[in-house]
Amino acid sequence: MSRRRRLLRAVTTSVVTVIAVSTGLVTAQTGQAMPDGGALGAQWTATHTGPQAYPNVFVEWDVPVTMSDGTVLEGNVYRPADASGQPITEPTPTIVNLTPYSKLISNLADSAMSIPVLSDALLGAMRDFDLSGLGLGGLTEVTKALPAGLARTFSVDRNLVRSGYTQVVVDVRGTGFSQGRWQVFGEREQLDGVEVVDWAARQPWSNGSIGMTGVSYSAINQLQTAERRPAALKAIFPVVPGSDLLRDIAATGGGIGVGFLPLWLMAVNGTKLVPNVQSLLNGTFDARWLADRAADPLTFFNVLLAALTVPTIEELPDVLLDIVDDTSAIRTDWLGHPDRIDIPTFVYGGWHDIFTYSSPQVFNAVNVPAGQKKLVMGDTYHLTTASGMGAPGAPPRLDVLQRAWFDKWLKGIDNGIDDYADVTLWQQGGAWTSTTEFPRPGMDYRRLYFDPAISGTARSVHDGSLSAEPGAAARLTVAPGLTGLCSRDAATGTAGGTAVLDVCAKDNRINELNGLTFTSAPVAEPTAISGPIAVHLNTVLDATDGYWAVTVNDVAPDGRSTVWTSGQLQASLRAVDEAKATRSPNGDYTDPYPILTLATRTPLVPGEPTAVDIGLAATDGVLQPGHRLRIDVFALNAPRGLPLRPLLNASELKPQHLELDPNRPSWVNIPIGGNPGW
Repeated sequence: MSRRRRLLRAVTTSVVTVIAVSTGLVTAQTGQAMPDGGALGAQWTATHTGPQAYPNVFVEWDVPVTMSDGTVLEGNVYRPADASGQPITEPTPTIVNLTPYSKLISNLADSAMSIPVLSDALLGAMRDFDLSGLGLGGLTEVTKALPAGLARTFSVDRNLVRSGYTQVVVDVRGTGFSQGRWQVFGEREQLDGVEVVDWAARQPWSNGSIGMTGVSYSAINQLQTAERRPAALKAIFPVVPGSDLLRDIAATGGGIGVGFLPLWLMAVNGTKLVPNVQSLLNGTFDARWLADRAADPLTFFNVLLAALTVPTIEELPDVLLDIVDDTSAIRTDWLGHPDRIDIPTFVYGGWHDIFTYSSPQVFNAVNVPAGQKKLVMGDTYHLTTASGMGAPGAPPRLDVLQRAWFDKWLKGIDNGIDDYADVTLWQQGGAWTSTTEFPRPGMDYRRLYFDPAISGTARSVHDGSLSAEPGAAARLTVAPGLTGLCSRDAATGTAGGTAVLDVCAKDNRINELNGLTFTSAPVAEPTAISGPIAVHLNTVLDATDGYWAVTVNDVAPDGRSTVWTSGQLQASLRAVDEAKATRSPNGDYTDPYPILTLATRTPLVPGEPTAVDIGLAATDGVLQPGHRLRIDVFALNAPRGLPLRPLLNASELKPQHLELDPNRPSWVNIPIGGNPGW
């Protein structure tokens, strides 16, 4: 940091504001940070898209990286090159990406984006593609993700390399061309991350300063590596990372993620079976690679199949029992500790991503000073990550932010990225905003009670109200159904696959036909909601188990019901880990952290009232004047979550009851800013 900037930070707040305005990071009118970074954001974009220090990229293919247990991983090394195409001799900072999707896929994506003229035309066409007028806005958002920087952060960023970085893309153990068995984030795989970083730091083309980048799986292993604190790792840029993998996607609320897991497992297992054709042609084919694939061709499919088909708990195989045992190795490996991360960390997440639960928590937990960690949350699904970035008023593209981040923390360039807003959020119901923390300041938690009084705003199994006080007694019944196939939760659970249909993903009214709805009066002024949310239900079941799902919705004056966030829970797995659960000042849960083990499973007594607390992923939005808050309650949530087969059998798919009782009320505990007039 320059001496001038240090001095400026020592002066009064008013003077700092003036300086920030002059650099373009805040607006002169409001003093608020600008999501697009202002003049500095434009400078970061120009730096990354303009002429670079080196004209070419030299690639070393299939470089062996030997782990301490003798397993050989394979990586491609992308180095800056001179006009003749030869790699430069000067050591450079190095960026590591560990991928389970085969570096062959990264190479193909990189090649497609490196075709002169054609690649720019393709990205331009994607940027301009728009079918939202036909009700296919979700498809439009997918096509806008790649030119918004997703393609380069997923594969290889050649402009980053040409600017003076070496990029290394390595196949995760047991995937792509690497030897070994795929561990799905196991302990040995996590050790590989540290060893790859250390290996990269020792290479003659590296100056020993390492960063990590990547999307999804390659974001998760960044966190896992950084938690182990290898000395050479200086900064990370995780895009849609998860940290609590069981609760993120494997078994959210105890429900199996059937909308995502089968296709994802097919993708990784399918690509890991593709051999290195070049090695077949030149006589260097790796026989151990073939033996490893033959020994474990379909990793984890046995676990998924057992979860969906084995009818009783007593018959569950050991590999599945490990997942419902919080002391097992796999449960330990799947639970991250982002509080151990002590290097600069830039997190991108999406409000409807499969890892929404974890992304803000990772940001809050990372143990570095302000300015050394950033959070951007977009209005996106997994497949639409970064969609809209780079547009007017939006944050700069992902690849632009990544470049600025690494330039600062790996090269020491004083480019102002540390002064970019610590938290940049797409405020649902509003626009891009910048703030200092998440949840945003000024939120107060309050209870809103489920009231059987008719609101007159919904077509649902029962159209109830949200009230400041408990309402009359009533028993409301809702049955499991399949309307959830047309919902935002289905879109989230399929990584955005079903989001192509706006009628399902952007309006919950079809799904509400088979749910209970509770709707507030319209708000009198803009009303912010920011943070985690919890719902407390007083339930009665006719069987020993059941499944509850809830959503928080913004209801427009025209009746459109837009889901902001959701939660779900297997009723018999309702036991809460009080050591990890969080509560608001009023004593109510904000995150009733379920233990999710068979050891703590408590079957329900049919006909007996039972309290169930459900956590919803943190969210951020604003109800505009005339809009209403709505809570939807459902008895099933396929394909986002499907009960473990023995628990599904125990439920008998019977109708479920919400017992509204003034003496044992049901409510939502929600963080509100402003005066909604309720």
